[in-house]
Amino acid sequence: MSEKKVHNYDGLSFTTRAIHVGNEPDPGTGAIEPAINMANSFLLPYDPSTMNWSASEDKIYTRNGGVNQGLLEKKIANLEGGEDCVVLASGVAALSALFFTKLKKGDHVIFSTVTYIATYRIFNELWTEKWGIETSIVDCTDLEKVKAAIKPNTKLIHFETPGNPTLCICDIEGIVKLAHEHGILVSADNTFSSPYNTRPLEYGVDFVVESLTKYINGHGDSMGGAIIGNHEDMDKIRYQAQVNIGGVISPFNAWLIMRGAVTFPLRMQVHNDNALAIAEWLEKQPCVSFVAYPGLKSHKGHELAVKQMKNGFGGVLSFGLKGEHDLYNRVVTHLNIFTSAVSLGHDASLIVFLGEDDERMYLYPQEFHGGFYRVAIGIEDKKDLIDDLRQAFKAEGLETVD
Repeated sequence: MSEKKVHNYDGLSFTTRAIHVGNEPDPGTGAIEPAINMANSFLLPYDPSTMNWSASEDKIYTRNGGVNQGLLEKKIANLEGGEDCVVLASGVAALSALFFTKLKKGDHVIFSTVTYIATYRIFNELWTEKWGIETSIVDCTDLEKVKAAIKPNTKLIHFETPGNPTLCICDIEGIVKLAHEHGILVSADNTFSSPYNTRPLEYGVDFVVESLTKYINGHGDSMGGAIIGNHEDMDKIRYQAQVNIGGVISPFNAWLIMRGAVTFPLRMQVHNDNALAIAEWLEKQPCVSFVAYPGLKSHKGHELAVKQMKNGFGGVLSFGLKGEHDLYNRVVTHLNIFTSAVSLGHDASLIVFLGEDDERMYLYPQEFHGGFYRVAIGIEDKKDLIDDLRQAFKAEGLETVD
C-alpha cells in the first residue's frame, strides 16, 4: 500500500476543497473514501493511569471525539476559513455549547430580534431564568441600537444574517468593529447564507455557527452543527461542553454530512439561482403582499447583502398573500412539488405557513404581521417550481402574471 500523502490545499478553489479536505484514504484498508467508524471506545496506552478522561486530543471514547467527527471538523474549518472547528449533534447543540463555554452568571448578551427559535428560547428564557445571564433583544441591523444596548458587563453580541425568518441583513463588519472597540465577542449564525456565500470570520467575527443539518448536508437525512473559531476556544468548547455536556455527533451522521458536503458548492449555486428567480416572479404577482429576499433590489439590506454574500443570496425567502388566514393553508394543499415541512437546505423545496399569532411577530417588520410563508427553495428545476406556485394560486382564484 502506498504511503499516505500530506496534502496542501492552499490556493485551491472552494469547490475543490469541499471535495478533498478531510476525505482521507482509510489507513487500514486503503479505501479512498473514509469509512464509517462506529466504535465508541479506543485502545488505551500501556499505562493509562495518568490520562485525563475528559481530554479530546487522543482517541479515548467517542464522546471525547470520534474519527468521522474529526474528519468533518477539518473540512468545515477549511471551508469557513477558520483555525479549528467543533462539530456536534445539531445546530442547537453547537449554539448551546458556545454559549455554555463563553458565558457565566452576571454576563450580558445582545442578540438579534430575528433569530432561530431555539436561540430566542435560550436567551429570552432559559439562560436568564436558570443561570442569571442578562440579555437584550436588539435590532442588529441598526448599529446605533446595538451601540445603545452595550453595557459594562456585555460579553457577547450574537446575530444571524440573513435572519430567520425575515431575511434581514446585518452589517457584519460594522458589528465587529463596534463590539471589539468595547472588548465584546461576536458570534454569527451563518446557516441561511452558508460558507459558500459568506464567511463571517473574514470580517473579524470571533465565532461562526452553522447548522450542518441544512445546506452542507443537503439531503434532509442527518443532523449536525458546527462552531468555528480559534484553536484555544475550540479546545475549551470540546472540554467544557462536548465532553462534559455530551451533545456529540454520531459517527453515521458525521459521515452522511461529509458525503453531502462534497456536492455542497454545486447545490448551493442552484439554491441561489432558483431562489432569486422565484423571488423575482413572486414580486410581480398581484396576489402577493410582499417578498423578503436579499437578492431583490427592493430589499432594505440588498446593497449590504451584495457586499457580504459573494456568490448569491441563499435559498430561503418569505412572502405574504393578500387574503385571510386560511387562504395560506388552502394554497398549500394545491402544491405538488413544494412540501409543507420545516427546515431548509434540502434537495426538495419546503414551505411553512407562520400565522399571525407567532409569539415573536412583534419583533418582525409590519408586513409580516398578517402571517406569511417561509419558503426553502430546493434544487428542482426553477420553471417547475414557479409553475407549481402559479397553479396553486390559480386554484384559489388568485390572479397571476407571467
